[in-house]
Amino acid sequence: MKPPVTIIGAGLGGLTLARVLHVHGIPATIYEAEPAQGARRQGGLLDIHPESGQAALRAAGLIDEFAKLVLPGREAYRVMDQAGTVLLDLPDDGTGERPEVPRAKLRQLLLDSLPAGTVRWGHKATGVTSLGAGRHEVAFADDTTVVTSLLVGADGAWSRVRPVLSGATPEYVGVCSIETFLYDADTRHPASAAAVGPGSLFALAPGRGLLAHREGGGTLHTYAQLRKPQDWFADTGTSEGATLTARVLAEFDGWAPELTALVADSDTPPVLRPIFTLPTGHRWNRAQGVTLLGDAAHLRAPNGEGANLAMQDGAELGQALAAHRDDAEAALAMHEQGMFARAAAVGADDDDFYTIMIDDDAPHSVLPLMTGAERDS
Repeated sequence: MKPPVTIIGAGLGGLTLARVLHVHGIPATIYEAEPAQGARRQGGLLDIHPESGQAALRAAGLIDEFAKLVLPGREAYRVMDQAGTVLLDLPDDGTGERPEVPRAKLRQLLLDSLPAGTVRWGHKATGVTSLGAGRHEVAFADDTTVVTSLLVGADGAWSRVRPVLSGATPEYVGVCSIETFLYDADTRHPASAAAVGPGSLFALAPGRGLLAHREGGGTLHTYAQLRKPQDWFADTGTSEGATLTARVLAEFDGWAPELTALVADSDTPPVLRPIFTLPTGHRWNRAQGVTLLGDAAHLRAPNGEGANLAMQDGAELGQALAAHRDDAEAALAMHEQGMFARAAAVGADDDDFYTIMIDDDAPHSVLPLMTGAERDS
């Protein structure tokens, strides 16, 4: 493989690709929209699965360093109703295979594993033009451009690379999420901390739910989920934090106070996150010199698989390019064939879990999915 690899997006998938390429002596450059490393919060905990995320880190030569990031005890799961009654309590007995790590620290591990200068910060892609013969020009918001013969779109839900391959655009799934945080919760918010417990809490009812998990340092990270039409939040994105908080709390009227405090007492302004997906089984015809990975290729509702699949995509693409150094097209075709198959399988399996969490029988409808094969969902 002769041309260097141009990667758009320094998320976990793009970074894993760059790291695996580096392990095999293949140069890559990542262009990232964020102005600098650490410019924004990188999300909460991720459970890293053995067959995907962990396999990717092993291919990247980082599995031992990854083990040092694991937060013990976080594989505990609890389900409550809106009154705060515990319906299911699965402790972390130390036998789980999906350890929880902070996303920010995992991303930092990958960044630190790359040669200096691999990531070009402050390069927000605005569009891609096909130049023929597998060459593409990427335009950035600062009016600069780069031309490449091997382009990988790892730039997430609203990918600027995707349009050269597919006309698909993300569609709203009917659920929005409002993100909040409580800091030093064991001391400052003991009732909420006790409700969440040592790992993750699912407090559910028809059409709404509170999904919270315990991060490091006593931080409780919560997503309030609401089944609402898109016009419900059309004017909410510019609302002041207090206005959005009040609007969300009205949807949880009558819930146990230790649960509503997860939103009401947030130490950060609430962040509205409407949930969008690409069609299950999204794919495209092979186009010379360009491909996608992660959410750019197979965006789904949050299901515990997104980061894992993105890392697996990146690792397997890196390995394919290393195995076909003089035939990048064979490597891209191999990558897409494998990625399409596993993304379609995961999408078919996991859409049901996300829907059932807040369906008309919640929280009881989710209990069978969290027992039996303990979190196979």
